[in-house]
Amino acid sequence: MVGEQPGDREDVEGHPFVGPAGRLLDKALDEVGIDRGQVYLTNAVKHFKFTERGKRRIHAQPKRSEVLACLPWLSAELDVIEPRLVVVLGAVAAKALLGPSFKLTAHRGEVLPGEHYDLIATVHPSAVLRAPERDKAYAEFVADLRVVKKVRV
Repeated sequence: MVGEQPGDREDVEGHPFVGPAGRLLDKALDEVGIDRGQVYLTNAVKHFKFTERGKRRIHAQPKRSEVLACLPWLSAELDVIEPRLVVVLGAVAAKALLGPSFKLTAHRGEVLPGEHYDLIATVHPSAVLRAPERDKAYAEFVADLRVVKKVRV
């Protein structure tokens, strides 16, 4: 699974998906029966881009140039682990692997054949946390992960 970029907690702890979005991801994975311990988690962008608000560091969208600068590291990770399926979480991650014109909303939850591995794109768990209709957003996210579970088995 490829996320967008580290968040504040991830930057501090040095591991992906350990903050609120990670807890939501854990809950959704558990709900569909995917063992997080069997999932490789990384980010498309390797640094935490942020703006300061008082004592808080708030996530800032990475530029395309930053995504491209980090792509060799992501590609190397994928070469090493040789996945059959890559789940991209969020538009930044999706565009990193599927190109800048990729529309997440148009292909969400679809299995997209690739040269070296198949891909499935879905929203980033942080988008679920920010959604006005959080229960609906969570249900849709879980539905996407059910597709992952079917393909993976």
